[in-house]
Amino acid sequence: MAAVGTIRDNQGSANSVETESLARYAVDEHNKKENTLLEFVRVLDDKVQVVSGTMHYLKIEVTDGGKKKVYEAKVWVKPWEHFKQVQEFKLVSDS
Repeated sequence: MAAVGTIRDNQGSANSVETESLARYAVDEHNKKENTLLEFVRVLDDKVQVVSGTMHYLKIEVTDGGKKKVYEAKVWVKPWEHFKQVQEFKLVSDS
């Protein structure tokens, strides 16, 4: 068990249904907010931090007009409250 506040690798989760769902949610929320048409491709990395719930640090590959791009997203989840919120979504690399 990780200490509260420690960011750790969420091993084996990059291809999990839950992680992919969070990544798709982050992309969808970004698209709504910024009026863009990014398309989810895959999760490259997932780290997790125990806070009041969990903070997921996702590295997500998307396509934007046919060009691959990588974004980092922070998604805060409190399952007992049915709460999830994108805290940050930023471009990391543009291929």
